[in-house]
Amino acid sequence: METKEILQALPSLSISDRLKIAESALQLVIQEKHSLTKDEQKRQLTLATITAIADYASGSELDIFSDLEGEDFCHYPDEDFYNSGN
Repeated sequence: METKEILQALPSLSISDRLKIAESALQLVIQEKHSLTKDEQKRQLTLATITAIADYASGSELDIFSDLEGEDFCHYPDEDFYNSGN
């Protein structure tokens, strides 16, 4: 069965069956990860890094919050916030 066929079949399955498939797939990935040599792990991490570079490039969706860097996350008026429970 091809990946495309599996992905097309998923919506017609019950949530329980989809969860079973996801759990089995995750277990296979974990087993494979543990069976890799250090060199193979390093190679996979390198490939993942190269793949992710585009996700973090300027103008990407993951970049949209960078305009907020350096700004306060929340601003509460000091007296009102800290004394509201007293």
